[in-house]
Amino acid sequence: MKFATKAIHVGQEPEPRTGAVTTPIYQTSTYAQDELGKHKGWEYSRTHNPTRDALEECLASLENGKYGLAFSSGLAATNTVMNLLSAGDHVVVGEDVYGGTYRIFEKVFRRYGIEYTYVDSQDVQNAYKAIEKNTKMIWLETPTNPLLRIADIGAHVKLAKEKKIISVVDNTFASPYFQRPLDLGTDIVVHSTTKYMGGHSDVVGGAIITSSTDMYETLKFHQNAVGAVPGPFDAWLVLRGLKTLSLRMQQHEKNALAIAQFLEKHPAIEKVYYPGLASHPQHDLAKKQMHGFGGMVSCVVNGGIESAKQLLHNTKLFALAESLGGVESLIGHPSTMTHASIPQNIREERGIVDGLVRLSAGIEDIDDLLNDLKNALASINTKAMAR
Repeated sequence: MKFATKAIHVGQEPEPRTGAVTTPIYQTSTYAQDELGKHKGWEYSRTHNPTRDALEECLASLENGKYGLAFSSGLAATNTVMNLLSAGDHVVVGEDVYGGTYRIFEKVFRRYGIEYTYVDSQDVQNAYKAIEKNTKMIWLETPTNPLLRIADIGAHVKLAKEKKIISVVDNTFASPYFQRPLDLGTDIVVHSTTKYMGGHSDVVGGAIITSSTDMYETLKFHQNAVGAVPGPFDAWLVLRGLKTLSLRMQQHEKNALAIAQFLEKHPAIEKVYYPGLASHPQHDLAKKQMHGFGGMVSCVVNGGIESAKQLLHNTKLFALAESLGGVESLIGHPSTMTHASIPQNIREERGIVDGLVRLSAGIEDIDDLLNDLKNALASINTKAMAR
């Protein structure tokens, strides 16, 4: 089956008792057993739930993986992947990562004795140089949040296999519609299903997909033992969102490209980050390993924080809000929102400056979105720009 068909049908056969074509919400915590020691595959909903099972099967199929696991948030999925490690282990991390990922690595797992080295993942040689005797994992985001940098997945996978370490890719920004890291040899894929997979800004969730039976068994054990699972209704909302993922991603990308092209020509904008632009330094790599360029655009506004505030505060359709990937367009300020947990000096070294603005292109009419940005940019004080 092709992608759009799998999103609608895998794990979602008509319910056998009634023939309902939509997977039911099995809103139950426990299940009656026929007799002691005999059950129908479900005992307790932290361990298994039919709605969640359907979601996990569909998620795995979209990434061309064997196994899927659903979680109550993207960070819950990240937390579970870290449970593959032990105190004293070392992880090489692409430096331009989501602020919540940085926070859980530095404020939680470093206290447990796991070590992290952050590198510019645009060049695999940086990862080579960072490998230590105790390195057990390479963690990448690509495209990255918020600078939309591209890591060569195949090159990092080659390194990981050579060193016999685990490779992980956070595929949230691309979604499986535009990129499938398992096809490139990655061991584990992580998602915040809150974003494009759910797609309607009405649910928080996460996912892990892998084709390794050994890793799956360990991850599944920790999913159950730690218990950060989604409720049945949350699982159903993500499953519903997946049905239109292919259609939505096409429109997200179309709108994002038009926005990036508009911003690139605007005098109030110093720099635009979007892998679909020919000016992006890794445009060719993005074309090689992705099936499209996604719906996220970042830009640096001339004039720094004051000019950025004018843009952020004067859009009407782009809502000033955390998150991304919903049908509605959002605009945010990484330095004070998604990446505020990263110390200022580290943010700025990585390019997350105060004038940086991140846009999540929704699926509204593009003319309306461009007019909204045009009007908001017109409000920027020219004196502030000059500074």
